[in-house]
Amino acid sequence: MNHLHKRTISPTGICQICGEEKPLSAMMPGEVVLPSLIEVIHKNFPAWDTEAHICLLDLNKYRKIYLRDLLAEEQGELSKLDHDVIESLHQRELLSSNISAEFIGKLTVGQRLADKIAEFGGSWTFILSFGAVIVVWILINVIALASRAFDPYPFILLNLVLSCLAALQAPVIMMSQNRVEARDRLRGENDYKVNLKAELEIRHLHEKMDHLLRRQWQRLLEIQQIQIELLENLSERKEEAR
Repeated sequence: MNHLHKRTISPTGICQICGEEKPLSAMMPGEVVLPSLIEVIHKNFPAWDTEAHICLLDLNKYRKIYLRDLLAEEQGELSKLDHDVIESLHQRELLSSNISAEFIGKLTVGQRLADKIAEFGGSWTFILSFGAVIVVWILINVIALASRAFDPYPFILLNLVLSCLAALQAPVIMMSQNRVEARDRLRGENDYKVNLKAELEIRHLHEKMDHLLRRQWQRLLEIQQIQIELLENLSERKEEAR
């Protein structure tokens, strides 16, 4: 026995920009498009009517153009970070990420070893351990091996070891410090992009709310005017009936 399945057909509309027929859920009525975006659309597509529909793809494309022009007007020439923010807004992507985890994942074996050495060299464990080694070194050469010391006073070999250690430890610490600065720079760039995207989104949201409130106020005024006209008609009919 064949069963007929009723398929709900979603209403469709035609985008006046690309001319394609799409579901209304993927389109936006022109009357709710922000005035700032309408200006951009008219610059590129003068024939567009605000009473027609526009698909979300084209709307996002013109929104990208609007944001690019807005940032260029406020900041001048756009940087790569600004373009990344605009592209993320266009693609609806997230910008926030764990910079530390991504940075650590890209380190080589030598870089990890340098970080461990720098971390150990800047700890109290290293200071106390090396201090104990120096004390033992001096006691062995002064007391235990006084007659046949391998490094008698003034401990020239010890000074050589300390000089070599300092010469090797300094560049290792500098390499580790450079990576810390690079990680902080990446974190700062990510914070800048996230803050800029949030600022643009909030500004766009405020503009949209203001636009909707103005339209709602206009609709209320129109409804009030219609009610007044109906009341006037009713009063005129009552007078005629008398």
